[in-house]
Amino acid sequence: MPMPRSQQVCLDDTPYYHCVVRCVRRAFLCGEDPFTGASYEHRRSWVERRLLFLASVFSIDVCAYAVMSNHLHVVLHIDSETVKNWSVVEVLERWHKLHKGTAFTQQYLLGGTLPAYVIKLAEAAAETYRARLTDISWFMKELNEPIARRANLEDECTGRFWEGRFKSQALLDEAALIACMAYVDLNPVRSGISDTPESSDFTSIKKRVVAVEENSQPKTLHPFVGHPRKEMPNGLPFKLADYLELIEMTGRIVKEGKKGSIDASLLPILQRLHISSDNWLCIATEFEARTGRVVGQASSIDQYCESHHRRRNQKSAQLLA
Repeated sequence: MPMPRSQQVCLDDTPYYHCVVRCVRRAFLCGEDPFTGASYEHRRSWVERRLLFLASVFSIDVCAYAVMSNHLHVVLHIDSETVKNWSVVEVLERWHKLHKGTAFTQQYLLGGTLPAYVIKLAEAAAETYRARLTDISWFMKELNEPIARRANLEDECTGRFWEGRFKSQALLDEAALIACMAYVDLNPVRSGISDTPESSDFTSIKKRVVAVEENSQPKTLHPFVGHPRKEMPNGLPFKLADYLELIEMTGRIVKEGKKGSIDASLLPILQRLHISSDNWLCIATEFEARTGRVVGQASSIDQYCESHHRRRNQKSAQLLA
């Protein structure tokens, strides 16, 4: 029986999650259907625009993403602190970018003198919306449903476009996070869609490379802020240069089909995270196949299982040792 989503997402364990959603009925999200010859490549931009728009509305950051031919990968960060500081007005304005809200929330935003009961109902609705704006299930719903309706309209059909449930994995520590991000960013290269990570259209890695060329980081993605430290700003706990070098070297090996390893002495980031160079390629190319609902190093998995009174699944942590 599938585990309820409420039990899979726990901010006490981690704010980082890897989500995968796949199409049904041999539907194509984008790319070219080899059976009919029809091209759906234009749908990539639908997904990317919607994904990054939602990141500007929700208190959820996009760390990595890759739009594939019949599925989508995205690594998300739930920012539970920022949402607490949003005023009622800001919460309602953000939610109204997605839905009309209620007559009471609309009246509240218009301002002026309002009856006490209208204020109370609007503020109660705002607290409901506040919770939804940090909910991965709501985020994925707001991403999937508009794309499905638009694709069904274009395909002149009805019914499901996506599988009923998206897959989610909790990334318990830095090693799991960087392994998953690399797996997502290298998906197009590993699948033969792109020759290099930086040429992979509609991916987070290309957006980051383009921004680096302009000496910046993309505002629509969760930024790299360097190694963990006191008074650390909100962002990914790695150096951007280290990550890009890691992706570049891994991508070269994956593309050329080599079984070789990466010299860890050249990549301090792997040493800092205690990931063996021999295991790195396996992580970066087989992350989904080799991991379960929660991913992390042995100590992180043990702590998770102890706090949730569960047995340890050997599959969850093996590759990160």
